[in-house]
Amino acid sequence: MPLLTTKEIMEIIPHRQPFLLIDTIEELEPGVRAVGKKCVSYNEPYFAGHFPNEPVMPGVLIIEALAQTGAVAILSQPGFKGKTAYFGAIQSAKFKKKVVPGDLLVLETEIIKVKGPVGQGKATAYVDGKAAAIAELTFVIGTEEDEK
Repeated sequence: MPLLTTKEIMEIIPHRQPFLLIDTIEELEPGVRAVGKKCVSYNEPYFAGHFPNEPVMPGVLIIEALAQTGAVAILSQPGFKGKTAYFGAIQSAKFKKKVVPGDLLVLETEIIKVKGPVGQGKATAYVDGKAAAIAELTFVIGTEEDEK
């Protein structure tokens, strides 16, 4: 039984289909870490063009799924409720294994540093217990009002 369903995830982060890239949250320590899952299906819209004869989940979308998992962790804190976590930077991204239809992508993001509205997370995506992608992600917490 998941800790958070898709509906509950959408109460924390602003992403919606087709860009919501996590299905469930299995573990959550607000402000510290989150573990999510994504069931990768042949029905994903990006498989129509990436690649038609050999569907592979784009690496940038794996990183985005990790970022969304981290956003659930950081935005679950009462002080950040209703805010948005924006990308500030991506460091040391490495792709180790293809993610294909039928895979269960396990997304783990740990918040390793926060100073004011800026923080860093260490993120790893797994398939069958093996790392598929790893990265350090920098985020900035803001609101739509900050952009105006």
